[in-house]
Amino acid sequence: MEGGGGERRVVAVGAGLAGLAAAGRLRGHSSLRLLEAAGGAGGRVCTRPFASGLAEMGAHWIHGPSPGNPVFRLATRYGLLGPEAAREENQRAEVGGHPPLPTAIYGSSGRTLSPQAVSEAHDLFDTLLASTRAFLGAKEPPVPSVGQYLRAEIARRVPALGGGEEEARRLQLAVLAACLKLECCISGTHSMDLVALEPFGEYISLPGLDCTFPGGYSSLPDRMLSALPEGVLLLNKAVKTIWWRGSFREEGDNSARHFPVRVECEDGDAFLADHVIVTVPLGFLKEHHQDFFQPPLPEQKAEAIHRLGFGTNNKIFLEFERPFWEPHQQLIQVVWEDESPLEEPSADLEANWFKKLVGFVILQPPEQHGHVLCGFIAGKESEYMETLSDAEVLGTMTRVLRTLTGNPRLPAPRAVLRSRWHSAPYTRGSYSYVAVGSSGDDIDVLAQPLPEDPEDPRPLQLLFAGEATHRTFYSTTHGALLSGWREAERLNQLFEAPSPAPCL
Repeated sequence: MEGGGGERRVVAVGAGLAGLAAAGRLRGHSSLRLLEAAGGAGGRVCTRPFASGLAEMGAHWIHGPSPGNPVFRLATRYGLLGPEAAREENQRAEVGGHPPLPTAIYGSSGRTLSPQAVSEAHDLFDTLLASTRAFLGAKEPPVPSVGQYLRAEIARRVPALGGGEEEARRLQLAVLAACLKLECCISGTHSMDLVALEPFGEYISLPGLDCTFPGGYSSLPDRMLSALPEGVLLLNKAVKTIWWRGSFREEGDNSARHFPVRVECEDGDAFLADHVIVTVPLGFLKEHHQDFFQPPLPEQKAEAIHRLGFGTNNKIFLEFERPFWEPHQQLIQVVWEDESPLEEPSADLEANWFKKLVGFVILQPPEQHGHVLCGFIAGKESEYMETLSDAEVLGTMTRVLRTLTGNPRLPAPRAVLRSRWHSAPYTRGSYSYVAVGSSGDDIDVLAQPLPEDPEDPRPLQLLFAGEATHRTFYSTTHGALLSGWREAERLNQLFEAPSPAPCL
């Protein structure tokens, strides 16, 4: 590795947005290597060709594209966004993470449900969800989880639902069950019963109508990468073990230089460093932190990793010869009319996995994408879907759409593509949430550099970045980006600090 003498050596592990952000801010300060286990940069930002356009396998939208969002600012600076995103009224729109889209709502009885018929339930759910923020900082919230709170409030209101008519009430309950599933996708969890109530309001939604990248989300990491010096990024370099608190010397180097950290890769390569920025997903840390770090992480950090939540949210893309939806529609919502949030869902994944599907976004414009639906499904059902073949998924989706549209002869999709984030060995899921038993304090503990002693003569050996380390923007690309900048700044301040005067 280049960079002898007294130059600080930094290794960043993971070339997702957090790793790329850190590397971009460290340029010129250090001898830097960015190690990525996969064959390309971007991490959970992953754009693939599909049909006549592009499919976002991971991050899909800029959530809250407005001046307070660093992803939006960066994408704007690089000229990666369309004219709609630049409109000031779009940037000011307050949608609370739920953008209003022209929607078709299909019921499992094969009929289209009128927006009026379901609006009562939607409005109630939005009101109840907003009311969860009131428990932030509460010493004793009424129940541990968001799911329990929402269900208790729904149960209290059941007699008044649907104007008291039995059939209308049943439909409202089915719509509320669908709303809960959508919230599972947004939170990246199997069930809202797993999401802690008290800290739920700590997450911040930025203003702005969610927007996409016309050239694909991967255009952002591609531009970030192009700004780095050649040779910084090493692909297919999976890290096996990070040895820290050590004293390692370069082979054949007879100088007195010792490094506190040695990063050992699966292929046998090793990199010595003064500082290592760890940006691997929380899902990977949950499975591997005991072996990944030697010596093991302090108990407090290991417990934070264990307590925080990390779930799966997958997509199923379907291409059709011709659309069965109206040209102006952007979203197809699915309501299983026999479901209720007050009843336990079936645990038979094989028979019922597809019922966790919340609906489909219609990719726009069709001139660019073709006639493509993008379905969303979270949790254990989503993980089960990953074990099926493409043919099985396509067959099930065909049956589901024939049921919903009431058209038994609806043509099957001509192609299918889906994400498999739970199976991805270096990710093991989609993104983090604050689980029951954890709090925002665990996010801060996860973000805390090691060693813990601020007086240690070899500070900041291990730094931690990634969406799961940002207390108010966890689960987002802007949280990942900010966390990478945060850790780079931590190192920049160290590099620029005057050396302590020698003891006389």
